[in-house]
Amino acid sequence: MLLPLQTRWATLAPREQTLVRLAGAVVLLGLLWFVGLQPAWRTWREVPPQREALEAQFLGMQRLAAEARELKAQPAVSGEQSRLALKAATDRLGSKVKLNVVADRATLNVTDLSPAALTGWLAEVRSGARARPIDMQLSRSQAGLSGQVVVSLPASAAP
Repeated sequence: MLLPLQTRWATLAPREQTLVRLAGAVVLLGLLWFVGLQPAWRTWREVPPQREALEAQFLGMQRLAAEARELKAQPAVSGEQSRLALKAATDRLGSKVKLNVVADRATLNVTDLSPAALTGWLAEVRSGARARPIDMQLSRSQAGLSGQVVVSLPASAAP
């Protein structure tokens, strides 16, 4: 198998032999790049941003787990306490909101409420009334948010 190649090589002029060697070296370097160096180079370039994103996601999950443990450790709230906490949090928002409680669900209708106020209300009713948001239909305008937020009250809060 090598004999025909060796004879062909011997018939080539020195200049052609040099060009074939050069072409072989280029092919070898290309193969070395695509098989050995490029994957390592890509990994070296892409891993740090991926690591940062994964670490941020992990920290967020730890924060949520700590919040869940904290909420779980809090004593249960009676139905009356839950409704009172919900009403108190809603009263702090002023005239831009209207609260309607039916069984274990409360619907908050908002008109031109700031996003920060709504976020604060959600955090307050989650910790104070143990209410969980289950549906939001909001639209944003220059004046703020308008729409409705439905929260689920604990089973003990149903009248």
